[in-house]
Amino acid sequence: MKHCVHPSDLAPGLMLGHDVEIGEGVELGANVVIHSGTVIGDNCEIQDGAVLGKRARLAKRSSAPREDPGSLVLEEGAVVCAGAVVYAGARLGRGAIVGDQAQVRERSTVGDGSVVGRGTGVENDVLIGAAVRIQTNCYITTNTIIEDDVFVGPGVVTTNDDTMSRHGEDFELSGPHLRRACRVGGGVVLTPGVVIGEEAFVASGAVVTRDVPERAVVMGVPARVVREVPEDDLIAAWRS
Repeated sequence: MKHCVHPSDLAPGLMLGHDVEIGEGVELGANVVIHSGTVIGDNCEIQDGAVLGKRARLAKRSSAPREDPGSLVLEEGAVVCAGAVVYAGARLGRGAIVGDQAQVRERSTVGDGSVVGRGTGVENDVLIGAAVRIQTNCYITTNTIIEDDVFVGPGVVTTNDDTMSRHGEDFELSGPHLRRACRVGGGVVLTPGVVIGEEAFVASGAVVTRDVPERAVVMGVPARVVREVPEDDLIAAWRS
């Protein structure tokens, strides 16, 4: 009964678990489910039909850790949009937004001011920095690292297993690493373990099979370097 929920009169159709912390000024939509142990900071917004603090249901052959992931924590001003599911053990930073019907799995972090777009799936053990923009219908695989100020276009697919599940128990999944302020265009595929360098630019539709140098512009299948990002297109120039 530890993770059961019960009706609450705090909002229409709200189902609330035990030991839930809800801060001041929190907005709750209709038919929200908040599981036990969830911590919601001040001035957060939880829209209709969102599910917070869900426990993962792992397959028998899953290699994901099975220990208790701990509490879901939403820091001040975080927003979970309609129909989104954010798992126990995840953390949303100050002002982070998880879009409609998106998913953020256990032990994943979405940094301050970052946005996870509609329908995007963020798997377990993902680290997303601050001011990151991930667009609609992306797949962010386990063990991916996305540093601050990165842009990820719609429909991007990241992968972490070049054996496609035919490996031994000692095999380690290797997600891509997107370094600070790089940009990844729509429909790009990132293969396991690739590093996208700081301020690099990956053109739409590319398939990245090897590391991309800092400030490189790459395109094609497989992606190849075609030029360098000019000085006036670096993030510092846009912020000046």
